[in-house]
Amino acid sequence: MNEDFLDKKLQERIQANALRSLIINKDKIDFCSNDYLGIVKNQLIEKSISHPLSHGSGGSRLLSGNYPLIEETENSIAAFHDAEAGLIFNSGYDANTGVLASVPQKNDTIIYDQLSHASLRDGIRLSFATSFSFLHNDTRNLEKKLAVARNNAQNLFVVTESVFSMDGDYAPLKAISDLCEKYNAALIVDEAHATGVVGQKGKGLVQQLHLQKKCFARIHTFGKACGAHGAIVLGSEKLKKYLVNFARTFIYSTALPPSAVEAIALSYQTFPTMEKERTHINELIGFFKNAQLPYRILPGQTPIQVVIIPGNEVVKKIAQTLQENHFDIRPILYPTVPKGQERLRMVLHSFNKVEEVEAVVALLSKAKS
Repeated sequence: MNEDFLDKKLQERIQANALRSLIINKDKIDFCSNDYLGIVKNQLIEKSISHPLSHGSGGSRLLSGNYPLIEETENSIAAFHDAEAGLIFNSGYDANTGVLASVPQKNDTIIYDQLSHASLRDGIRLSFATSFSFLHNDTRNLEKKLAVARNNAQNLFVVTESVFSMDGDYAPLKAISDLCEKYNAALIVDEAHATGVVGQKGKGLVQQLHLQKKCFARIHTFGKACGAHGAIVLGSEKLKKYLVNFARTFIYSTALPPSAVEAIALSYQTFPTMEKERTHINELIGFFKNAQLPYRILPGQTPIQVVIIPGNEVVKKIAQTLQENHFDIRPILYPTVPKGQERLRMVLHSFNKVEEVEAVVALLSKAKS
C-alpha cells in the first residue's frame, strides 16, 4: 500500500521543528521521569517480591481474568484512599477514557479544565455528552459555564486534575468542589501526579483537603510515583458496578496479570512510609524556586518544575545543552503546549541531589548569555 498520505502531517511537524522520536538516554541524571520517590530507580518493588507470579491473566476480568489478588488489592487501595470501592484499569489512559466515555450521556454536560490531560479529553470526545472547557484553574469562569449549562443539562460533570502534568500546579479543588455542590455537578479528579507525593502518606490532594466524600470519581495511577503500572477509579459501589458493565476500556481489555497487581500492592505498602523522601523533594522544590534564572519559572509547588523558553527551536537547543552535560531534561514543544509556552519540564526526585540542581541552574543561567 502506498503510504504517501502520511507525509503531509509528518512534514507539518518537521516544518514546525516539533517532530517527535523515541530516544534512549543512558548514564544521564534523571530530571525527566515520573519516578518521584525512586521506587523504580532503587528497585524497591523487586526487592520485596518473595516469589514470582504469573505474567498473564488469561482474559478480561469478566471472563477468565478475575482472581482474588486483584479484588483484594482494589479493596485495600479503596480503604487507603477512604473510598467505598475501587476498580483497577490497565492504565491511567484506560481509566480516564473509560469513565468519561461511558458515564456522561447524551443530555449531560461535561465542563473540564482547558489544560486537562489528553486521556481526559479523549474520553470526553468519546462521550455523547456536550462538553465545554473552562479557563485553567479559573473558578469564576467555571461558575459562568456551570450557570449556563445547568439550564440545559440533565447531569453536570466537572473534570480536573489535582496536579497538572505540564504546569506542575495545583487545582483549586476546594473552590471547585464548592461550585460542584452549588450547581449539583459531579466532580471527577485525576490524581495521577499527586499519588504518592502529595498529602500525608502520599494519599493525594483530595484527601489532604478532606474532599474525598465530595468527589464522584477519583483516578489514581500507578505508573508514576508508585513505580508500577495501571490505575484505579475510586467511587461508590454503584459506580464500580456501572463501570464493570459499561466502561469499554475495562470490559474489552485483558486484565492485568498477578505479577503487575502484586507490584501495585507492594507499592501501596511502600510509598506511604516514604516521608523522608517527600520531605527531600520539597526541599529541592524550595531551592529551585529561589534560583535566579533568565527565564520564567511557573509558580507550581510540586516536583514538576517548569521553565518557560518560548520557541521550539530555542527550547530544543537548550535541552540539548543540558543533555550534553548529562542531565536528562526534556523540552515540551508546541503543539503539546500552546505556541509561546514551550518549556523545559524538570522533574525533581527524592534521589536528586542539591548539587545536581545547582549544576542545572548554572547551565540555565549561562544559556541566555
